Amino acid sequence: MQFCPKCSSILVPEKGERKTKLACSCGYVSNIKEAVIKEQVKLKKGIEIKHKKVILPKTKATCSKCGNKQAYYWLQQTRGSDEPETKFYECTKCAYRWREY
Repeated sequence: MQFCPKCSSILVPEKGERKTKLACSCGYVSNIKEAVIKEQVKLKKGIEIKHKKVILPKTKATCSKCGNKQAYYWLQQTRGSDEPETKFYECTKCAYRWREY
C-alpha cells in the first residue's frame, strides 16, 4: 500500500491502465514498476432495508381524533441523552399517531 506524498491519501491504480500508475484523488500520479491488487471490492448501488413487523403493547389512552380509549405505544429517544424519552401512541382504531414528551 502506498500513500500520496501531497495529501497522504491511499494511492489506487488508475482506471484504464495495467498496473503502471497509481493515482490520488488530489491529482498526484505515481509511475511505478509493479503494483499488485490483492482484493477488489464492488459496492452495491443501493442499500435494502427490510422492515420487520413488531407487536406493540397496548395501553389506555384516549385518541383525540376518534375518541377510542386504547392505543399502541412505544418509547424513543428523540432528544439528548440527558433528556427523557418521548412516548409515542397510535390509536388501535383509526391509526392516528401522537406523542407525549
